[in-house]
Amino acid sequence: MNKWTMTVLIALGLIWYVFGRGQEGERAGDGQMHAVATRHVSSTPPPALRQPFRCDGRTHCSHMTSCEEAKFFLQNCPNVKMDGNGDGIPCERQWCH
Repeated sequence: MNKWTMTVLIALGLIWYVFGRGQEGERAGDGQMHAVATRHVSSTPPPALRQPFRCDGRTHCSHMTSCEEAKFFLQNCPNVKMDGNGDGIPCERQWCH
């Protein structure tokens, strides 16, 4: 082989190496972007984690409909007035006997 042929082969090998690797990286990147783009993000929790109640401003036992609801409000909502003796059990007279 002469010098010119060897130079061309080396140049082609370098081009293939550099651009071939770049395309592999792009293909891998496309796959990663595709995976990210197709990932479903939900703003609502799955059914097992959904709460049957929500903080809506009610603060007194007379506003509750069950012991379970009163417990939820006591544990999750601000400024509730349902545990007069501070024992952690809300609405002891009305709902949580």
